[in-house]
Amino acid sequence: PAVSPAPTPTVKTGGGVSKHGKLHVQGTQLCDEHGAAVELHGMSSHGIQWFPQYTTKQAIANTAAYGANLFRVAMYTGEGGYLSSPAQIKKAAYAAMDAAIENDMYVIIDWHVLNEGNPNRYSDVAKTFFAKMAQQYASYNNVIYEVCNEPCNGATWGDVKFYASEVIPSIRSYDKDAVILIGTPNWSQDVDEAVKGPVTGYDNIMYTLHFYAATNKEDLQNKLKSAADAGLPIFVSEFGICSADGNGQVDIDSANSWISLLDSYGISYVCWNLSNKDEKSALLTPACDKTSGFTYEDLSDEGKWLYGVLTSHVTPVLN
Repeated sequence: PAVSPAPTPTVKTGGGVSKHGKLHVQGTQLCDEHGAAVELHGMSSHGIQWFPQYTTKQAIANTAAYGANLFRVAMYTGEGGYLSSPAQIKKAAYAAMDAAIENDMYVIIDWHVLNEGNPNRYSDVAKTFFAKMAQQYASYNNVIYEVCNEPCNGATWGDVKFYASEVIPSIRSYDKDAVILIGTPNWSQDVDEAVKGPVTGYDNIMYTLHFYAATNKEDLQNKLKSAADAGLPIFVSEFGICSADGNGQVDIDSANSWISLLDSYGISYVCWNLSNKDEKSALLTPACDKTSGFTYEDLSDEGKWLYGVLTSHVTPVLN
């Protein structure tokens, strides 16, 4: 059947789940339960095996106070993550998701594939995990499922599409219509590949694009434009304003160009990452030892920039 045209994107709406309710995808656009176009803006945790202290109710409340209505729970599969300690990491993921829900925020549960490259390597584990997640959270309007973070190291779109066809039914067995995000090859940059053969048979599917503003500029922006113009629903589930390795210098001009582009297409975005790790992509300074009650002075250069972006879209709670 023909897809209904997406409503005109609007920003500066703000508001959490109590305002927007259950999300769905219409055309290329994420929409709320009232049929209005909606952009979600927020932050990602770092790996919850390393920085769980920034996924508490209080820490996430601070992001909401700064204007975020979305929190992403980055649950690494490798690097000491879920594959190493499934019970412990799943418990941490549940706690982070519950904290976001308590703050009236949308929350992404991110199966953070990275070093393993091809998500099919552990697809059986992923199917079991997402079935349990969907069973646990199907009654909530808050949860968005991100089934593979950054396919890389030679993983093709065919690989990812096959993986998605295996994992999506595990979610849909319990949660019939929640939004599902699918990563794209080359560290979630090759949205042009997904355009050629999108996943079919399911509603409320979106495709992720990741960028780091000091590294990824006009070429990747053009790739996003072409894919969106061709009808692909895109969600930026991770970005930073430094180099792609998480360091280097922040590039404010490129970052502002990206945000203008995303807003023009009504595309939601999540900034990496809420922690005090000693790297440019951390939103707090290494000297900040707080786990909540963050002030403007506690923010890194990226954090201060993001504060400006978020508060330009909504009226902040904090002065």
